[in-house]
Amino acid sequence: MSNWKIGVITASDSIAKGEREDDRIGVLRQLSQEFLQADVSVYRTVPDDMEELKEQMIELVDREKCDLLIVTGGTSLSPRDVTPEVTSWVIDRPVPGFAEEMRRAGLQQSRRAMLTRAVAGTRGNSLILNLPGSPKGVDICLRAIADMIPDALHILQGREQTREEWGGYGW
Repeated sequence: MSNWKIGVITASDSIAKGEREDDRIGVLRQLSQEFLQADVSVYRTVPDDMEELKEQMIELVDREKCDLLIVTGGTSLSPRDVTPEVTSWVIDRPVPGFAEEMRRAGLQQSRRAMLTRAVAGTRGNSLILNLPGSPKGVDICLRAIADMIPDALHILQGREQTREEWGGYGW
């Protein structure tokens, strides 16, 4: 079991109101175990509201000290989809390769994947990822990048553990 603390925020008006179940948290819990050998430590649901989402993201990274924060939902084109904007406010530095790889993997399944506006970045030594709001999208996107999440966390946290097959730091 890794010692990473994983936080998940589901951004959805209907889930936050209790009108429907969060059908993606189970997928995230399973994939976190499978690929990161870690449990989801903190889980929150929030409506698609900029201020509330921003407050919760900062809470989970700065005060709860999550190493990895995954925010699902709110990444498409509807007027209430605000997750990428809020994430851009919260992060210190973008990590576009994660979002690019998730879109690439998604496009192999559906042309609609090009409509996602998901972003990824860092805040301090934490990694923040946006994932789609569907279980299938979560599965496809997290599987596409899961092998690089440990490397990103090791580098962010100053651990000298890199994998030789991609040449270590600076590839």
